[in-house]
Amino acid sequence: MPTLALSNFNIVLAVLGAFINLFGLVSYLFKEQFYLSEALISLLAGIVFSPHATDFIKPLEYAYGSQEKLGAITLYFTRLVLGVQLVLAGVQLPSKYLLIEWKSLALLLGPGMTFMWLSSSLLIWGLVPNLNFLHALAVGACVTPTDPVLSNSIVKGKFADKNIPKDLQKIIIAESGANDGLGYPFLFFALYLIKYVGSGGAGQPGGVRLAMRDWFGETWGYTILLSVVYGATVGWIAKELLQRAQERKFVDRESFLVFAITLALFIVGTCGMIGTDDVLACFIAGNAFTIDDWFRLETLDDSLQPTIDMLLNLSIFMWFGAVCPWGSFLRNDVIPIYRLTVLGILILLFRRLPIVFALHTFHWSKLWQIEQKQQALFVGFFGPIGVSAVFYLYVSLEFLRQITVDGVIRADAERLEEVFIVVIWFLAICSIVVHGLSVPLGKLGYHLPRTVSSAIASRSISEDPDEPRPPFRIREQIQNRAQLNHRPRDNLRTRAGPPRPVFRIGGSIIQSATSENGVELQTIDAATQHRVAPIEPQS
Repeated sequence: MPTLALSNFNIVLAVLGAFINLFGLVSYLFKEQFYLSEALISLLAGIVFSPHATDFIKPLEYAYGSQEKLGAITLYFTRLVLGVQLVLAGVQLPSKYLLIEWKSLALLLGPGMTFMWLSSSLLIWGLVPNLNFLHALAVGACVTPTDPVLSNSIVKGKFADKNIPKDLQKIIIAESGANDGLGYPFLFFALYLIKYVGSGGAGQPGGVRLAMRDWFGETWGYTILLSVVYGATVGWIAKELLQRAQERKFVDRESFLVFAITLALFIVGTCGMIGTDDVLACFIAGNAFTIDDWFRLETLDDSLQPTIDMLLNLSIFMWFGAVCPWGSFLRNDVIPIYRLTVLGILILLFRRLPIVFALHTFHWSKLWQIEQKQQALFVGFFGPIGVSAVFYLYVSLEFLRQITVDGVIRADAERLEEVFIVVIWFLAICSIVVHGLSVPLGKLGYHLPRTVSSAIASRSISEDPDEPRPPFRIREQIQNRAQLNHRPRDNLRTRAGPPRPVFRIGGSIIQSATSENGVELQTIDAATQHRVAPIEPQS
């Protein structure tokens, strides 16, 4: 006998499929007409289907009631999305882009990221009560990288094609891809000091010396440098193998198109096995994979990669809407909601905008892609916080849970866990909402005053129909039009040199072969389209 099988798996598939199909029916309208990002729409859908609303998606039940397991699921999901997105971001860039534009990238990744880290940390330190500066450095490091997933919504689509130059689009893609993996040194500089120094002398034996040894050796040597070498090697080998396979016609079109995506899966899995930076390795592999522009040009008009990109975006932000700890924003022991709101506003304004504007203004800067102040303001404001921040959040939580005393998490590390969860989730949600609404609100603010003024003007004319209107004088209109038409012709003759012949269509009789301006008049027979000699003047 048939029975209902309302399992979580069936419900999730039904909800996800229904949402993506319904969104697809109006996707062009939302994205290209209203300029709404798919990240914001997916986040709202996740809230609607989450336990806070309809309770169709039950994340905690998938993790068997364990918050730690739920965090692990979210971490793995973000790794998957970032890995695929960053390989595709590297493939989008032209040949040898990182080598050619290394000066611009060095400014954005060096002074740029350092300023973003310090400014975010200072704001967090000033607004979160009872938080020391070392802990604020760790929290600030999580929101330092710009998110490549949200950046894609800015540099793609009709708005980007109309308003963002191609060179500016490329540098945004390159920066968001590279600084995502380079968030590790900023984060682990603070985490190692927390582990070995702590607060009030509660750190583990070794002190600053051991913390700096691990930071240089493990973070820079093993995590960063090994990721760069590994990503470049795997990407180049994959390109060579695919080229030879295509030359010998060993690979079909479907496998060819999906090669970059499966390369991302391979790198994420192998880097996870050896414990290195899979995010940075994926971006470097994408650049090495298309270092000769061969694969990029071969797939330039293909829609598979953007399709996978869209599916991942919709899925991850829908998951964020379901797993976000919305209740902790109002009820927590670390920061009141009004301070959280002020912190979100200040982070969006001062985390990135001042340094990008300074790099554009100072003469020593080589950031040639940002030519105008409006572009500097745009790049400075659109530095979104999103998937990468959540990724670093759960990386940090895994590290803090290993700081124990007698088998129990150390007190300062346990309190810092709650600060991480509340602050980083709130800043990520703020960025998704604000950056998702900035373009449509900006468009509305640009067109609304003109529309209102036009409506008021037309209404003021139509309000009193009995009021006499100014007379329309035909002679004055003809004289004004003749004066306007006479001046350009004189100017054109002055610039163009001797006058050209004037041709008349048809067989009308012209009394004189020369006009009053000395221009020779000729006629063209309309039926034969042959030139007719000028008519002699009659006596």
